[in-house]
Amino acid sequence: MTTYTDEDRRILAYLYDSVSRGDRYFRSKQIADQLGLTAKQVGVRLPRLAEESEDIDIEKWSRAKSTTWRVTPG
Repeated sequence: MTTYTDEDRRILAYLYDSVSRGDRYFRSKQIADQLGLTAKQVGVRLPRLAEESEDIDIEKWSRAKSTTWRVTPG
């Protein structure tokens, strides 16, 4: 069983809500700005959440100046 931290739950809730509205591509900074976290706090959690989350698929999509994450319903 996966134990999520408060920050993990906030990130996942934001992603679930955004995906349900049709958004698919995110950057850590974008998520951080919406949740009052730092881009680093988000960026270190997304790879682990990508492995552990069963309800949505989180995929490292591209890397230019910062990593873009593609999120789709699971």
